[in-house]
Amino acid sequence: MRRILPLLGIIFLLMMPLSAQSNEPEDTYEEDQEFTYGMNGTGDQYLKIAIMPDFPLNFDGQLYVGGAAQLGYYRYLNSWLAVGGDLMAGYHPTLGSNVLMFVPITFGVSFVPTVWRFEFPITLSAGVAFESYQNKKYFPGFAAKAEAGMFYRLSESWSFGLGTDFLYLPQWYSSDSGWDKSDYGLFITASVSARYHF
Repeated sequence: MRRILPLLGIIFLLMMPLSAQSNEPEDTYEEDQEFTYGMNGTGDQYLKIAIMPDFPLNFDGQLYVGGAAQLGYYRYLNSWLAVGGDLMAGYHPTLGSNVLMFVPITFGVSFVPTVWRFEFPITLSAGVAFESYQNKKYFPGFAAKAEAGMFYRLSESWSFGLGTDFLYLPQWYSSDSGWDKSDYGLFITASVSARYHF
């Protein structure tokens, strides 16, 4: 009897893996199951590069049309909402042969509805800006931006499009700063962009 109990225990332990394997559910495949492919999904990302002319809106002819370039990164939270940021560098020649330069860094949210291979991003963002004019520097300045565009998804990895940015760059000064008053800049752009999706 003493030998039978340990032998039964060993046999029982050896049989446990076999019974565990038989209890696992079998994978089933349903033939009528449908898969839909979305252009964007949770966790998808893209890098954006854009070049653009930049038009001053409220400088009474003191600034000429300038230019800007933009680099951005965004990550999708779901198929139609992405968060990320942009770095823009721009300039404007002035009436007195000087140059206004600005570098806003903004972070925001992009709503991206899609129709077939077309995407229509609408982005709102805010951040800080570095501005320079006549050897005077202004940092940190507030920057706010609203963007809208239309992109065509040429392939899984690349899309190209056109867009416009509305940029708000205020400069707030105290009375003892040496400048006579606070000011604000309003600009609008027309951009050509490429995005790399990964």
